[in-house]
Amino acid sequence: MMELILRTAREDSRIRAVYMNGSRTNPNAPKDIFQDYDIVYVVEETGLFIQDKEWIRRFGDILFMQYPDEHPDYPSDKESSYGWLMIFTDGNRLDLTVKSIPQAKENVKEDSLCKILLDKDGILPEIHEASEETYLVHRPSKEQYAAVCNEFWWCLNNIAKGLWRKEVTYAQDMLNFVVRKQLEKMLSWKIGEMTDYSVSVGKSGKYMKKWLSREEWKKYLDTFCDADINNMWSSVEAMCRLFYDVSKWVAEHGNFDFNRQEADNSFKYFNTVKEMDENAVSIFENMGDE
Repeated sequence: MMELILRTAREDSRIRAVYMNGSRTNPNAPKDIFQDYDIVYVVEETGLFIQDKEWIRRFGDILFMQYPDEHPDYPSDKESSYGWLMIFTDGNRLDLTVKSIPQAKENVKEDSLCKILLDKDGILPEIHEASEETYLVHRPSKEQYAAVCNEFWWCLNNIAKGLWRKEVTYAQDMLNFVVRKQLEKMLSWKIGEMTDYSVSVGKSGKYMKKWLSREEWKKYLDTFCDADINNMWSSVEAMCRLFYDVSKWVAEHGNFDFNRQEADNSFKYFNTVKEMDENAVSIFENMGDE
């Protein structure tokens, strides 16, 4: 596949340079059969490649594919950049993009995993050796730490009311796409403190298991659940306890301010709603003065 990618570039005078990024340029990424080829062709004009619907078939028999820049809800600047995502019948996946020369010059340095494979005219700037620098966990500021804590504890009320109302899809959305992201961020900061902020936890924290203890990793997996209401209550409670412990640890090791009152009051509200009768007419009567 790499030979085909490069041969195509060498033989087509419209293609002036080639660079690659993604897991194949990452020395720390696990190597397996699902690694795709993230390739950018730097071209004189994107339009000719877009108009020719057949030229991409030179890379293999396409099993299925996507044209991301044709999505009606996500308009793109096709004159600057256009892509094809392809999976072939031999199992290979190629994410191929053509970029105009000005666009490539402007953004080639944005991704630290970029590796230049071919440059016919020396048009691309010199770049550092591919590394994970762009993707490393970065130490938060005090404001960022406080904001993540606040987002977690504040949005917890949305999950609580969603579960009390038995609005499963709403509660699942808040749980996984809002609140969980704060827990994921906090866990990444703990790993950052443990490693002097020298590692990447991967997309969606997929590598966190490497640094978390077996017990803590299990606690994190316990925060995932199915659509059963009772299971969701239990998983969110597990998420709260884990976030509390990890955010307190990060505060102690990173010299941040841990807002215990915010956490305690939010968790109290959550548990109050959890225990409320389905016909309750007041939240605060149930909370009491404890």
